[in-house]
Amino acid sequence: MILYPAIDLKDGQAVRLVHGDMQQSTVFSDDPAAQAQSFVDAGCEWLHLVDLNGAFAGMPVNAGPVGAILETCNVPAQLGGGIRDMQTIEGWLKKGLARVILGTVAVEDPDLVRTAARAFPGQVAVGIDARNGFVATRGWAEETTVRVTDLARSFEDAGVAAIIYTDILRDGAMSGPNVAATEALARAVSLPVIASGGVSSLADLIALRDTGVISGAISGRALYDGAIDLPEALRVLKEPA
Repeated sequence: MILYPAIDLKDGQAVRLVHGDMQQSTVFSDDPAAQAQSFVDAGCEWLHLVDLNGAFAGMPVNAGPVGAILETCNVPAQLGGGIRDMQTIEGWLKKGLARVILGTVAVEDPDLVRTAARAFPGQVAVGIDARNGFVATRGWAEETTVRVTDLARSFEDAGVAAIIYTDILRDGAMSGPNVAATEALARAVSLPVIASGGVSSLADLIALRDTGVISGAISGRALYDGAIDLPEALRVLKEPA
């Protein structure tokens, strides 16, 4: 199982939110590129980036720090937040992103997801952010009546690289991931599923790994706070479930 360290970008800084609330942010670094490189130096093989301002604005906002991370770090990175048209998708991939994450448009314009996945095989992931089993969009600010599993299944034949599933009520709260819901989703679809939200200890990572069906996990606050020892976590996750 791959561990994706999260770098959430707000106003050019690396921050963490609680439950996706922009008013509840903690700044962890004024130099996101240096922070990203520290994760790479520890052995991380991927980076997970989020343009928080972009998620609300509906367009890229933190292009500067994302570009700096891509120039500094020699591992693949995926990015979500404010990516809602083909021009933006193409622009980010040309800048060196390995994968774009489409969230809001997966609900509002699923044809765009399909078109992008065909145009850029292996470089488009779908981000599904959920509250109580239902999808939320536009930086988690808007609730929908779309069920997580229904949305994920609708993209099974689209050629997307992965589903990134975030339980909003767990995100940034250090309360543990929703292992049961994430495992259920992973068993319901044939696509790789990456867990996000609430991963706060090595035990959480092991629990996700031991399902045998979850391909990756994203963690942010626990890595910044030192609740997860990154080198140890990377070593443990290379072991079989």
